[in-house]
Amino acid sequence: MARAGAVLVVVLAAASVLLAPWAATAQTSSCDDALPPALAGNYSGLACRPVWNNFVLRYAQGKDNVLRVVISSMYSTGWVGMGFSKDGMMVGSSAMVGWVGKTGLSHVKQFSLRGKTPSQVVADEGFLLSKDHDHTVVVQQAKIYLAFQLRFQSPLRRQQVLLAFGNAIPVNDRLTEHQGKTSFTFDFTTGSSSGSSYPDGLKRAHGALNLFAWGVLLPIGAIIARYCRRWDPLWFYLHAGIQLVGFILGLAGIVAGVSLYNKIQADVPAHRGLGIFVLVLGILQILAFFLRPHKDSKYRKYWNWYHHWVGRLALFFAAINIVLGIKVGAAGNSWKIGYGFNLAILLITIITLEVLLWTRWKNNNSSSMPTY
Repeated sequence: MARAGAVLVVVLAAASVLLAPWAATAQTSSCDDALPPALAGNYSGLACRPVWNNFVLRYAQGKDNVLRVVISSMYSTGWVGMGFSKDGMMVGSSAMVGWVGKTGLSHVKQFSLRGKTPSQVVADEGFLLSKDHDHTVVVQQAKIYLAFQLRFQSPLRRQQVLLAFGNAIPVNDRLTEHQGKTSFTFDFTTGSSSGSSYPDGLKRAHGALNLFAWGVLLPIGAIIARYCRRWDPLWFYLHAGIQLVGFILGLAGIVAGVSLYNKIQADVPAHRGLGIFVLVLGILQILAFFLRPHKDSKYRKYWNWYHHWVGRLALFFAAINIVLGIKVGAAGNSWKIGYGFNLAILLITIITLEVLLWTRWKNNNSSSMPTY
């Protein structure tokens, strides 16, 4: 039993760490590629700047305050969009979005971004002044080119710009959740850009720290405490050490989350509420560790009951909040798949070790039930 438990715990730890989700996109931005022939007329002579990942922005402003734009990116299916915002945030901005339908027909529409749900992203509305016949989408050599023209009241200078893409083709002009996004300030007079006004790095740090702490380390520490008691006293030091490191990393993730909220004022009451609740349970666990009675104390069994079930409750709600955080943060499929594999490994390991534990207890005909 001990040997099987040791092997499973080691496999769990290694697999969980390796499957922790991460996202990286190759930097393939280039202005060397010529525009497709279909765009050579109305969109020739544009300035060009690589702006984000594999997105390239081509632009020019005329004397009549008409801005000509071609945004290009690597493409297989789905949609790409460029938004114009007053504060760098998605809500309240307007965006030009293009895609190629299943029948090969090109679509370019303006969307009013009233909220973060698909129903609040409304087609054919927004504050951008444009003419439909001035817009087009061209796909050439695994790249998509979204071209459009907008008229402004005065020459556009420093502007908060949004870029986003989704992997699913819109149906009935309903955009699916984006797989990636950014925002930055772009100067259309000088071609310079400044850092993202949306703190993507802070959001990734918040998600990665909390997922690794509450979704990987702390469950492993709990598993060691329940199934590796025969390693006495090694199990105790492993359990205490892993839980302490996990709590510290989780606390750092929560600090990042508070900083993120202060920057963007995200409307995520359920995620915030669960996060605070889990943090309180974690603090109670730390305090309980220092207040635990001696093994021979008559109160030790009550302390054990409290410590075990508060810990399980914290991990349960932490798992729910991780899933909720991935959803409200629009983290993308890599995070969903990564955490899904991690959760599956945890559940399979727990079920296997629980069966082994109860089988051993039954074979020994012990009068006492397995504890912890």
